Amino acid sequence: MYAWEGGPALVQTVDFFTPIVDDPYLYGQIAAANSLSDVYAMGGRAITALAIAAFPQDGLHTDDIAQIFRGGFDKLREAGVVLLGGHTVQDREIKFGYAVTGAIDANHILTNAGAKPGDRLILTKPLGTGIVGTAIKFARAPQQVVKAAVDQMTTLNKAAAEAIAAGRFHARSGVHACTDITGFGLAGHASQMAAASNVTIQIDADELPVIAGVLELVAANRSGGLTTNREHFGPGIGFESSVRGEYRDLVFDPQTSGGLLISVAAAIAGEVKTILENAGIQAYLIGSVGPQAGKALQIG
Repeated sequence: MYAWEGGPALVQTVDFFTPIVDDPYLYGQIAAANSLSDVYAMGGRAITALAIAAFPQDGLHTDDIAQIFRGGFDKLREAGVVLLGGHTVQDREIKFGYAVTGAIDANHILTNAGAKPGDRLILTKPLGTGIVGTAIKFARAPQQVVKAAVDQMTTLNKAAAEAIAAGRFHARSGVHACTDITGFGLAGHASQMAAASNVTIQIDADELPVIAGVLELVAANRSGGLTTNREHFGPGIGFESSVRGEYRDLVFDPQTSGGLLISVAAAIAGEVKTILENAGIQAYLIGSVGPQAGKALQIG
């Protein structure tokens, strides 16, 4: 964050990744939505973007490249973000994303460090995009599951951030912490919130939302990122014996353009959930926050 004198602060973020769907236009849309997400997770307003792209010299049709850029541009336009330019290089592997600049009230910044004992946890998108992305690579994903995952990944977190802002919630009035769920998966980002806030986060596995059809795909479609997340964050997580194997995998599943994880005071959790739902946003109460004790994250 950079604070200007007498005006809003600036926040900047950058994100890009390789294709996770076959359609170049949808890939561009997903990359844009994912790149904007960090600004929304902080309670900011994305205002400008610079494209970052890498394409092979041969083997990719120029029409496909154009469709990637068009998908990204259309999603930026939906978000009200101005594309200022960008930079493209040659690479054997396709990569695409954006560096994003946003504006934010320096007195009302949401971070992952403010969760308090007694808070409830709200998640705004179901889990499973990493599983679906892996299944797509091996032609193991049913079309209806792919469509559900793509619809979710192309949905901006803008409306969720605006709904919270419209409710005039901030750290002093009950929304204490927020983070977006991306590459580290729910387990990784929740663990980071717990560590930054000096609390223990408790997640109810039975309340976790999952993209329809994903549970049947989990066993055969674990990504390398899922394994890496488990190796890195697993030692700080306690699972109750009742947690099913599919959910033990799903919490580590790296998400693309995932939802927001919001820690809110219990007294207003229902109100925040209702405000989000009235704005057309899926909102799920998935757990609570307790005092620091033992593992940073408990899943039962």
